[in-house]
Amino acid sequence: MDFRPFDTRHYDTVPVKAGYGEWAATYENTVVDLLDLRLLAGLSSVDWQSCQRAVDLACGTGRTGVWLKQAGVVVMHGIDCTPEMLEMARRKGAHDRLVLGDLSATGFDGGAYDLVVTSLVDEHLADLRPLYAEARRLLAPGGRFVLVGYHPHFLMMGIATHFDRSPGEPVAIESHVHLASDHVAAAHAVGLRLGEMIEGVVDDAWAGVKPKWYAKYRSHPVSFAMVWQGPG
Repeated sequence: MDFRPFDTRHYDTVPVKAGYGEWAATYENTVVDLLDLRLLAGLSSVDWQSCQRAVDLACGTGRTGVWLKQAGVVVMHGIDCTPEMLEMARRKGAHDRLVLGDLSATGFDGGAYDLVVTSLVDEHLADLRPLYAEARRLLAPGGRFVLVGYHPHFLMMGIATHFDRSPGEPVAIESHVHLASDHVAAAHAVGLRLGEMIEGVVDDAWAGVKPKWYAKYRSHPVSFAMVWQGPG
């Protein structure tokens, strides 16, 4: 769904690649680990240490990649469409291979990965189907596709992904609203089945890191994680 009918802040909006190019230098000062990394740690159906080969779609600055390596993933490839974000990931050194490109057409070998991960990207895609199709192509038999997303509930409250270009100058990045049923439809179309789903809410842990969000949005769901299982 188009985000614009839900937009309550009416920030200037920029395309995804341009927006993340601007945001790259300050991204990690803004994004809270509670939003995504806590959810990865909370998944019970993924044995990270048994993941020999993983691919990190829209790897960004490499935050997710660092977490995955520390969790025990052995070999990891990454792809991102933004050179500035990719350079940050290169500096971290968590990925064994990094490529500038499209997450829906990676060029990586099909059937070669027992884990595919993408985090905080689905809201920027107008259509989920190419993402799910590529994830399915990449997965080895029995592999898992882990998707962490910004919750559609938060988007529908009017809060798009955004950053401050300068103090007092917030900028939104082009966003789209995808319901859980949209994910299910895209996944089922390529033969993936849901193995686990958890949701993150603004709870007491947020009080010290985003007190304004804690005060205003306490108990609202802010992010989610899904584990999709391939056949085999």
